[in-house]
Amino acid sequence: MKHLAHLNKYFYKYRWRMIPGVLFVIASNYFGVLPAQVIRIAFDLVKENISMYRLFDGFERQQLIYQVFGSSLLLFGALVLILSLIRGIFLFLMRQTIILTSRHIEYDLKNEIYGHYQQLDMAFFRRNNTGDLMNRVTEDVNHVRSYLGPAIMYSINTIVLSIMVIAAMIQVNATLAFYALLPIPILCIILLYVNKIINRRSEAIQRQLSSLSSFVQETFSGIRVVKAYNREADKMGVFSNESDHYRDASLALVKTQAIFFPLILLLIGLSTIITVYVGGLEVAKGTITSGNIAEFIVYVNQLTFPAMALAWVTSLIQRAAASQKRINEFLQTEPSIRPRAGHVAADLAVQGHIQVSNVSFTYPETGIRALRQVSFEVRPGQVLAIVGKTGSGKSTLANLLMRMYDVQAGDIRVDGTDIRKLPLQAYRQQIGFVPQNVFLFSDTIANNIAFGLDSTYPDQVEEAARNAAVYENIMAFEEGFETSIGERGITLSGGQKQRVSIARALIKNPQILIFDDCLSAVDTRTEEEILRNLSREMQDKTTIFIAHRISTIKNADHIIVLDEGTVIEQGTHEQLLALRGSYFELHEKQLLEEVV
Repeated sequence: MKHLAHLNKYFYKYRWRMIPGVLFVIASNYFGVLPAQVIRIAFDLVKENISMYRLFDGFERQQLIYQVFGSSLLLFGALVLILSLIRGIFLFLMRQTIILTSRHIEYDLKNEIYGHYQQLDMAFFRRNNTGDLMNRVTEDVNHVRSYLGPAIMYSINTIVLSIMVIAAMIQVNATLAFYALLPIPILCIILLYVNKIINRRSEAIQRQLSSLSSFVQETFSGIRVVKAYNREADKMGVFSNESDHYRDASLALVKTQAIFFPLILLLIGLSTIITVYVGGLEVAKGTITSGNIAEFIVYVNQLTFPAMALAWVTSLIQRAAASQKRINEFLQTEPSIRPRAGHVAADLAVQGHIQVSNVSFTYPETGIRALRQVSFEVRPGQVLAIVGKTGSGKSTLANLLMRMYDVQAGDIRVDGTDIRKLPLQAYRQQIGFVPQNVFLFSDTIANNIAFGLDSTYPDQVEEAARNAAVYENIMAFEEGFETSIGERGITLSGGQKQRVSIARALIKNPQILIFDDCLSAVDTRTEEEILRNLSREMQDKTTIFIAHRISTIKNADHIIVLDEGTVIEQGTHEQLLALRGSYFELHEKQLLEEVV
């Protein structure tokens, strides 16, 4: 239960919903126990009336006794029915309070998990796959909700009903109650043993379900590649293998439950047999009546549901504990990216003077060293270009500038302040970023362009689209800016997606612009148009271009060349050509490719 202790704050929050629910449980069980006593009185009445009816055999009073006897049975039957209806009303109220409360807590828990996901840094998402993250906020929370609602409701119901029934049994006859309840300790021992098995197998099911979900999510995300390489059959084989593992894990749990539940019924049946046998001996002694035996049988059968519920609730609690343990692992993960104490006010106004001094960085999850002693400076209104081979650390540098990761050595300053001391959200709001791998949401083009703003006007969206040279393409669609582009922008070409992403960055009117190889999928003419439009937007702003094409960055104020995470050359376009080094070789190679 230590893993489920995280939920106690929600019980306190909704205590005024839970407390009436507990009272309704007590009331429903009280009216559930009363019918057994009515049946005992009725049973004794039947026996006495039969004896009296035979006693008056041949007399006129015999018919009167028969009429009174029939009316009494109808009265007792009606009384049992009324008690059942009253109990049903309280059961309804019990479910309306406890079960509905569990839905409220489920809602809060999902929001807590999702909100925590949003606060975690990029390193966390590199370590964990999407399928597992989704599984914890869906399947795991669903199992926890089963504990919050049905498990707690039936646990309270079981405890209250058991106490009431056992107290009533002892009040009637302590000896008979002792023998009738004799199988209960055996049941407790079995529960302790089976609990461990259920918990272990529940965790195995959740782990395998996460693996299965991750595989399916990855397959659907890369369905183009799967079809292009004709690997449908291979993926189907892997899916079948993962499904088999999940099936085996689920069957292992079901087999445990399949043995557990009948065993409980056997023990309850044994209690009934003991009740009839010992009760008969007690009737012979004259300590109880035959009606008490009928009452005891009703009590024993009423304990059948608590015993069955105990087994089911145990399974729910164990699965919920396993799921909550997995949820807690993420909720207890602290983001490594957070503002330090003494940060400046939230109404941050960035000028864009960036100073990078001796920055080194190694990816913690892989151990790959991406940057070594990198230094440069770029002032507002200037354009810095970064070029280099694949894997030279260009995108890593962009991530550090946006503080997706924190530097491990050296520092990055914006307007003279270490970015680790700046309010994180306010700082990122001042940056317009176009990633190398464009991600568009399954929404309209207009909403994708306006993604970075709380509210926009159509003319702002259109202006951003024009500056990104994608306006004409958008208007060619039947629905224009209201065109839905599908998951990850699947209906757009690579170049169109890049230009929509550029428009999304420009509409924010940020002080710092970072373009991470965002023109690789557009033709030369479109590239020139975009750069011409950007030249107006980049005035008085700090702009950083990461590119492979020399044509993209040749007009930059300063160019640095990275190789294996180190700055090997820097200067203007003309200065670097004069050095006849790596930049010159890249320039000559691209000129040759254009000629060919």
